[in-house]
Amino acid sequence: MSKSQSNWIDLRSDTVTRPSPAMRAAMQAADLGDDVYGDDPSVNRLQDYAADLFGYEAALFAPSGTQSNLLALLSHCGRGDEYIAGQEAHTYKYEGGGAAVLGSIQPQPLQNQADGTIALEDIAAAIKPDDFHFARSRLLALENTIGGKVLPMEYTRAATSLAHQRGLATHLDGARICNAIVKLGISPREAVRGFDSVSVCLSKGLGAPVGSVLCGDKSLIAQARRWRKMLGGGMRQAGGLAAAAQYALEHNVARLAEDHAHAERLAHGLRQIELLKVQTPQTNIVYADMPAAACAGLDGLLREHGILARVTPHMRMVTHLDVSAADIDKVLTVFQTFFNTWNAPTSEGAA
Repeated sequence: MSKSQSNWIDLRSDTVTRPSPAMRAAMQAADLGDDVYGDDPSVNRLQDYAADLFGYEAALFAPSGTQSNLLALLSHCGRGDEYIAGQEAHTYKYEGGGAAVLGSIQPQPLQNQADGTIALEDIAAAIKPDDFHFARSRLLALENTIGGKVLPMEYTRAATSLAHQRGLATHLDGARICNAIVKLGISPREAVRGFDSVSVCLSKGLGAPVGSVLCGDKSLIAQARRWRKMLGGGMRQAGGLAAAAQYALEHNVARLAEDHAHAERLAHGLRQIELLKVQTPQTNIVYADMPAAACAGLDGLLREHGILARVTPHMRMVTHLDVSAADIDKVLTVFQTFFNTWNAPTSEGAA
């Protein structure tokens, strides 16, 4: 990049957010200790706060959402066990196959429906009988939000009830659960009801620089703590990071509604461009389909105007706390300028 990254409008993901001045001040003021010994007061405060907020006995601070999800899978399942997840779930598709590679846990991926759910009948059919020919079905892992879509509460209650009736534990990848909480207008406890554990990422829309918390009962969190150490997740004087996460949970949840509004503003403007097919966003993620031939030119023009995005035929744009309404209007102007002058290439010999 030719200019400071702080001057770019970055729509690649909500992971690109930077700590606000108030968050940085909280980090600077944090009390520190050695978290591996369990005596970092800021980490302990965060863990206690997160556990109470989401209604669990205990919580564990981890460096990333990938690791906190992996800690959950390793703690719920043993070698030769199986977890059921959606084909589009991060735990299956985007986290390096960690459960299989590091835990010898078999994933059983199932098709996600258009609304992000997994059909209950598919879940029921995938649960293996108690027979040594099969991996042992141990865990149902869902994700909320998934692809920016909010799972209906009646669905998560039905899915977790089904899992528990069949002897499975339940885990929620809640990387963007706070977006779902704001969209549905419900409490954090209500949003995770029925799940034996939840991983809450703090470095996406909530704006912390790093970190995730895994919540569960005391026994599960004790196991997860052992796995965290084994995986290199013991972070010693982590209080500064924990203070940022604490600030994010206390101050940045309700404001996610602004990101949702900006996503709708972006989608509405993009719908005015005839060559684009735009999905209606539920939260902070906007998808737009466009001709593949337009991608390189659009990417170049966006960059010329200080806008970063992953420009593909099925383009994903993510709003977050570092993107303002004025930024959205600038992005729309560049899109409109490009498509007002772009001509689709014609094949040679066409009539």
